[in-house]
Amino acid sequence: MSKPMETAYQFIKTRILDGTYKPSQKVTETELSEVVGVSRNTVKKALLKLEQENLVNIESNKGAFIKSFTLEEVMHYLEIREVLEGLVARTAAESISETDLIRMKEILDMMSGHLKNNRYDEYSSLNKEFHNVIYQASKNTQAVEMISIIKNQLLRHHFRTILVPGRNLSSFEEHQNIYMAFKSRDRENAEKYIRIHIANVRKTVKDNFTYLI
Repeated sequence: MSKPMETAYQFIKTRILDGTYKPSQKVTETELSEVVGVSRNTVKKALLKLEQENLVNIESNKGAFIKSFTLEEVMHYLEIREVLEGLVARTAAESISETDLIRMKEILDMMSGHLKNNRYDEYSSLNKEFHNVIYQASKNTQAVEMISIIKNQLLRHHFRTILVPGRNLSSFEEHQNIYMAFKSRDRENAEKYIRIHIANVRKTVKDNFTYLI
């Protein structure tokens, strides 16, 4: 990939994933070329690559649109993620270090404090860090990579399930259960509780899809 194309690709991708470009929003080669400072042909190549990654739809005679998912598609992604998270948790429970367990407990304590003070953005950031500890401890790197792809696909929708009434306390309890399973190095319960967690995320999204998008 040439440097100009890499620049255009990263520029567009970053704004898709951080929500600057919204699902179904049209993006034009002319506008992007002016903003990024590259040729329209370079932007076109970058958009084609993003289409391969399922982040953009390019329609003949209409242009490029940020990929949007139906509720059914989102449910399918979360079903796949649930299974993969279970696989990752099983291997991580065997190999997780004492340092990792200490870090998980620290994260939980901070998450608790943020919930009490209604700091949901901070809670969500720590939620990601909690799961990252598990991913890093797992030996199933292929499954972790697939989870990352799914999370990137759904990231642009910014499902803030933590804002759904009652979900914050349920989420925290689920993370506590996951931590206790890891602390006991219990593979079965590590898989069980992390799958319950993702299943509950899926149910929350399904029940509140219109509100969350």
